[in-house]
Amino acid sequence: MLTLEMIQDAKKTLEGVARVTPLYESAFINPNANVYIKCENMQVTGSFKLRGAYVKTASLTEEEASKGVIACSAGNHAQGVALAAQKKGIKATICMPAGAPLAKVEATKSYGAEVVLVPGVYDDAAAKAVELQQEKGYTFLHPFTDECNGRSGDCWSGNHGKTARS
Repeated sequence: MLTLEMIQDAKKTLEGVARVTPLYESAFINPNANVYIKCENMQVTGSFKLRGAYVKTASLTEEEASKGVIACSAGNHAQGVALAAQKKGIKATICMPAGAPLAKVEATKSYGAEVVLVPGVYDDAAAKAVELQQEKGYTFLHPFTDECNGRSGDCWSGNHGKTARS
């Protein structure tokens, strides 16, 4: 289960990495409720995915980091993992569907990741990532679920970190 301490630890880990983005109230979405919009599109990578990717890569053991990380994504997670890995000095391989937007592919490469374009759709890229993870021993960074470093539960919504074999 996600705890306040885990959130506070993540905040410390992200200092100097993730931008503090504004939070705006919107009366237009639902005038009968307090609805807030968090402008994570202002992150360097254009999405919140950098937060989870960096927290996860920062938690890897030396052995895991030395083997590198692998992920599958059509864009936002790819860029988050690539930038996080670059900042931590970790090799990153990202499997992307061949039809992923060129801007996302190029941005991912610009952060230093090796991009493997896989014919087909997201599921095909995910299968290739699992295959490479098992073959090379990479740590698989899942795009939306995390094992919380040994604690069960989906701790970082919009995150990753689960090995393909777990």
